[in-house]
Amino acid sequence: MDVFRSAYVYVRGVFAGKLCETDEGYSFSYDAEYLRRDGASAVSLTLPLSSESYTSKTLFSFFDGLIPEGWLLGVVSRNWKIDPGDRFGLLLVACKDGIGNVQIREDRI
Repeated sequence: MDVFRSAYVYVRGVFAGKLCETDEGYSFSYDAEYLRRDGASAVSLTLPLSSESYTSKTLFSFFDGLIPEGWLLGVVSRNWKIDPGDRFGLLLVACKDGIGNVQIREDRI
């Protein structure tokens, strides 16, 4: 499976896992160290803590739901010159400091 782009997923500021855009769709894997942490919590109810990778032909609903909608989507798309159909690209630029406990980063911090 070839990886085109990757995103680092943080829960409450702690690195939790990696989301990848692949030639087969998308994959999400929790970080092994994160899984061993006391109090580790799942990114979402649809992606419970697991050492197994999750795969999907489309962007996972939870991550897609983090992307702005409506007029704000237009602002993000225009300002960063990203096609509104590029859901992964939008996720990378618009969800660094999203509302809630999950942040998406292009680089691992």
